[in-house]
Amino acid sequence: MDIRYAVSPGEAEKFGTKELREAFLLTGIFNDDEISMVYSHVDRIIAGGAKPVAKTLAFEAGKEIGADTFLERRELGLINIGGEGKIIVDGTEYALKARDGLYIGQGARDVILTSSDRNRPAKFYFNSAPAHAVYPTKKVSLDDAKQLHLGDRKESNVRTIYQYIHPDVLQSCQLVMGMTILEPENVWNTMPTHTHDRRMEVYFYFDLPDEGVVFHLMGQPGETRHIVVRNEQAVISPSWSIHSGVGTTNYTFIWGMVGENQTFTDMDGVPMQQLK
Repeated sequence: MDIRYAVSPGEAEKFGTKELREAFLLTGIFNDDEISMVYSHVDRIIAGGAKPVAKTLAFEAGKEIGADTFLERRELGLINIGGEGKIIVDGTEYALKARDGLYIGQGARDVILTSSDRNRPAKFYFNSAPAHAVYPTKKVSLDDAKQLHLGDRKESNVRTIYQYIHPDVLQSCQLVMGMTILEPENVWNTMPTHTHDRRMEVYFYFDLPDEGVVFHLMGQPGETRHIVVRNEQAVISPSWSIHSGVGTTNYTFIWGMVGENQTFTDMDGVPMQQLK
């Protein structure tokens, strides 16, 4: 498990490209027959990916978690971005097509992942957060998710937000998770931008062509930086940082939030005049 320590705004101001990428960028998320995990000390979120091809994969606890099972004191959200697959939770099987999601509550002991066709393997992207209560495991398809249609073609940001793990869809302890799909010829996300001191966030970008990139913007509003992100890579966004981006083409991203509350609209807007 890759460990990332918390970074203060003052430290980030002094970082160059190499240091920013080492602290905040997640690469190598999908590897054949592996579960890849990054453990961030920012609200102790775990982000990663699982790609079962020739094997079934199982979540296991390690020293970093300090528990007998992965979900002994955690909850887990997964969204499949690959071929059809199955997640078996304590003997109950959930079939997930592309863009189906699954919430797994605290206390589940056995979480097993498999692909239906090894030639088109499933790709399960996931976020996990510490949990204090048990809520039911629930599958959420793209149609089940709450939809928000936002943006303006004149501002190149027409998009649909799909809320999978959200109080209006299902109960969780602190994890909130969903997906944003940009329409063709639209490239901006989350602009005008914001921060939210009460929650951190991870953005996972995908549906990008080989030559496509997203310039993910981060940092304090008056001291911004950027990270070049490629297909199936993610960025950790601390609560003090803006999180916005612009791509060379349209794209999709999965966002996951962890923190003090689950209020999606709880944010501190940043006037465009304050950005530097």
